[in-house]
Amino acid sequence: MKLKKSIFKIVFLISLLGFPVLGRLSAQPVPGKDENIPFLVTFGKEGKTSWGDDDFYQIFFFSILKDYTKPVYIRVFDPDCGGEWDEIQGEFNTKTKFSVYGGKGVDPEKNEESRGLLKGIGVNYKSGNLLASKIFGNDAKYDNKYYTFGPFNPSEGDFNARWNSYMFKIVCEGISGDDGNLYKYYLSSDPDNNVPIEGANAFTYAYHFRMWNDFKSVAHIYPYIDTGIVYIKQKNFDWDDDGSILVVSRYKQGIPVPISNEDNWVNSNIPIEPPEVGSSLDFQFHKRQDDLVKNNNVVIELENQRGDALKFFSSPIGGVPIYQPKLGYEKVKPKK
Repeated sequence: MKLKKSIFKIVFLISLLGFPVLGRLSAQPVPGKDENIPFLVTFGKEGKTSWGDDDFYQIFFFSILKDYTKPVYIRVFDPDCGGEWDEIQGEFNTKTKFSVYGGKGVDPEKNEESRGLLKGIGVNYKSGNLLASKIFGNDAKYDNKYYTFGPFNPSEGDFNARWNSYMFKIVCEGISGDDGNLYKYYLSSDPDNNVPIEGANAFTYAYHFRMWNDFKSVAHIYPYIDTGIVYIKQKNFDWDDDGSILVVSRYKQGIPVPISNEDNWVNSNIPIEPPEVGSSLDFQFHKRQDDLVKNNNVVIELENQRGDALKFFSSPIGGVPIYQPKLGYEKVKPKK
């Protein structure tokens, strides 16, 4: 098969839209601005999974280009569990632990356990060197404010040669209680302000997030489709039958995927076409338009046909995908 405009042009686009684009990124809010997600969410470990958290922890990774040598900081917005944004269950009694890791063992491409997807005795998703950690309870001092971890020397991360970047990991755990802690991150070059770092990005393999409490807002997440992927399996948890999940790409105008209801996982396979390789997909979360579902917390994971987990980037690789109706492909005619 070949693309209408020539296979060589597509290969060239892939080289432009693939990992080298990381060197031109400079957006490190998590969730990212293009995602339109209000908060990440982690419940205390005594919470119920039916509230929208399947395992009561969440892991994010930050990548920083090797050429960047100045100190970096990981800032957490509203790290306490109590007050304006967090989800109360009776009374606030939850403690949440944030931990930053660097060094060997962090890179999820070298160490699968670091991704946080494997379950069972002996699995260590807290691999790497612990650089900083803090436990937050119901403390008004941190409500609706930032707490800053760092400074960290970029070389304290785990080096990934493929990306020419150092990797850091932050783990959020609900170590006690049953409330939902809603929070955000920012990778910054300044301890007191959100100043982006050129070429940096953030990603996760299991996205736990809060939907908006209105009918109009659409949330987005952006997995990257690397070379060799022919289909992906999507898995969504506790969607509460809240509308629809659509997949948009340069090739797909918006295909719906099966959705979960209350406290259950639903999965399905999505074929990947040649024009989609080397770019991001846009998973769109549209709320239903009759009865408003409030405080809807969702989990989503993806893997390719080999069972390898896909990354969700806060700043989509290659930019936000736009459907291109004229972008197609056709079979190569046999030579006479």
